[in-house]
Amino acid sequence: MQAMSDTAARDSAQDDGTRSIHLRIPAKAEYITLCRLALTGLAQLREIGEDTMADLKLALTEAVSNSVRHAYGEQGDGHVDITYRLQPDRLAIEVVDDGDGFNADETPALEGEELSEGGLGIAIIRTIADDFELQSNLGVRGSRLRFTKLLS
Repeated sequence: MQAMSDTAARDSAQDDGTRSIHLRIPAKAEYITLCRLALTGLAQLREIGEDTMADLKLALTEAVSNSVRHAYGEQGDGHVDITYRLQPDRLAIEVVDDGDGFNADETPALEGEELSEGGLGIAIIRTIADDFELQSNLGVRGSRLRFTKLLS
């Protein structure tokens, strides 16, 4: 594992009760757990139900895994930025990379009656999220995926 200097975290609070945490990790699979731990830590700031937390962990894992696996190709050099924005009634998570873009409008391929592996992660996130945005373009550097979950 690389030294902790490869990761960075920033926390800020706003007058309206919004808390933002920004985490930058190397685009390596072993750092995905760190992203999940930061998410779990948010439960110390506001109660998040077990089922909602499980859904958020799954969506976050899928989003970060996509950047780690696909953004930088075989070289694996790069980073992934994750921003958690906790508001009184919702949590928004944004995952950004500077890797190879892809066609975000392309419908995931179906194999038989099921989604191919390539489109499954995004389909899972769309299902879990109350709001979903994906910005990426084939041949253009960088991708941005943002999803929001309402907290009851």
